[in-house]
Amino acid sequence: MLDLAVASGVRAHKPDKLRELGIMSLNGMFDEMDGVAVLRQAVEELLVDDIAIVSSFGADSSVLLHMVSEVNKDLPVYFLETGKHFPETLDYVETLKRHLGLTNVIALHPDSKDIERFDPKGDLWETDPDSCCHIRKTEPLDATVSGFGGWVTGRKRYQTAERGVLPHFELTSDDRIKVNPLAYFSDADITTYKLKYGLPEHPLYNKGYKSIGCAPCTSVVAEGEDPRAGRWRGLNKKECGIHFDFNGAIAKPMAAQELNLFKDGAFIADPFRAWGEGDDPGTVRYTHIPLPVFLEHREAVLANPHPVGLLVSPGDNVELVKGDLDRFSSIAINFPAFGDGRGYSSSRLIAERYGYKGELRAVGDVLHDQIPHMRRCGMNAFVVKHEPTRKALEEGKLATVDLFYQPVGLTEVPVGTRPFLRRALENA
Repeated sequence: MLDLAVASGVRAHKPDKLRELGIMSLNGMFDEMDGVAVLRQAVEELLVDDIAIVSSFGADSSVLLHMVSEVNKDLPVYFLETGKHFPETLDYVETLKRHLGLTNVIALHPDSKDIERFDPKGDLWETDPDSCCHIRKTEPLDATVSGFGGWVTGRKRYQTAERGVLPHFELTSDDRIKVNPLAYFSDADITTYKLKYGLPEHPLYNKGYKSIGCAPCTSVVAEGEDPRAGRWRGLNKKECGIHFDFNGAIAKPMAAQELNLFKDGAFIADPFRAWGEGDDPGTVRYTHIPLPVFLEHREAVLANPHPVGLLVSPGDNVELVKGDLDRFSSIAINFPAFGDGRGYSSSRLIAERYGYKGELRAVGDVLHDQIPHMRRCGMNAFVVKHEPTRKALEEGKLATVDLFYQPVGLTEVPVGTRPFLRRALENA
C-alpha cells in the first residue's frame, strides 16, 4: 500500500500578465539540453515555494525525479492514483521514493462521487476514454495545481509529433507556468542519464512498455513505433487531457457531461456524439454518421477502425444499408418534432426484418408517451432532454399501451382482428 504524504492546503493564485513576455525570455535563455538548470531556475528563482512536480511514475519518470532529488528532496511530487494503474507502477512509486530519498510524494485520487456517478462499474475507459481520463486525472490534478503558480512535467519532444515543438517553459491559459525540464531530451539522452546515475527501471519497461499509463489503456510498443504508440492504441487519442499545449495541437479534455442516455433502466454517460460539419467519416469515433453520408463514403467508414454509429432520419431508405448494419455499434433513429411515424417503421425493419442486435436508440423529440411504442418497435435506448419524460423514466411511471392497431412481431394481435384469425396467430 502506498505510504503517501497529505496534500497541503490550496492557495490563491494571482494571474500576472507580464509572464507572457517573461516566458519568451526564459525559453531563449534556457534553449539548451540542461534539465537540472531548468528545474533549478523554476524552483529557486522563478516560482519559489510556488511550484509542484507531477509524475506518472512511468517508464522515464526516474530521470525527472532524480533531478528533483538533486534540487530539493522535499518538493511536493504529485502522483495521480487513478485506481487503474498496473500493480508494478504502484510498487515502482515506493522503489523510487526509497532510492531517491523523496520525502513529499502525494497521491491524488479521483472524487468518489464522480466515480459513482460516471463510472460505477469501472469500465468507462472502454466506451469513453476521454471522460475516464477527465474524472480520474484532469479534475484531481486541476484542483491541486490551482494552488500553485506553476508545475513541472516530464514531457519530451521526441515522444509524439504533437509534442515536437515543446518548449522548456509554457504559459497556460490561466497564467500558470508549466515547466518541462526534459523537453529537449532524446530517447538516447534518457537512457544515458539512467545509466549514469544507476536509476532503477520500471518493472514493465523491459517487457516492451515504453510509455506507461493506466493498465486498461496501455499496450506493448513494437520496434520502430513512437514510445507513446501503446497508449490508447486504436483510438484517435494521444493525451489524457492534462496537457493542453500552447500550439493547440492537443485537445482539451471532454467535460463531464450530463447523463441523457437512458439504457438498461438507468441514465448513463453517452459515449456517442452527433455528426458535425467537417467530420471525416474515415477517422471519426463514437459518432453517429448520417445514412446518406455513409452511403457516399461507405468504403471509408467500413475501413474506419473506431467504433461508429449510424443515424437514420425520416425518408432514409434503410434497405440500402441492410448488409452493413452490423458494422455499427449503435443505430440512432431520429424523431423530429411534429414528425410522422416513419421512425417506428425504420426501427422495426432494422430490428425485426434485418435482425440487428446492437443498441437501437431514439433521438430527437423523445417524449414519455412515445417510449412504450418505441420499445415495442425494437428500440432499447433513448436520448432524453425533456424533463417530464426524464422524471417518468426515473420513477417508472411511463404510460402502458393496452390497445394497439398495428401489430409488432409475430405474437401481437391488433384490436378488431376476427376471432378465427386471432386463434390462428395464437396457435402459430
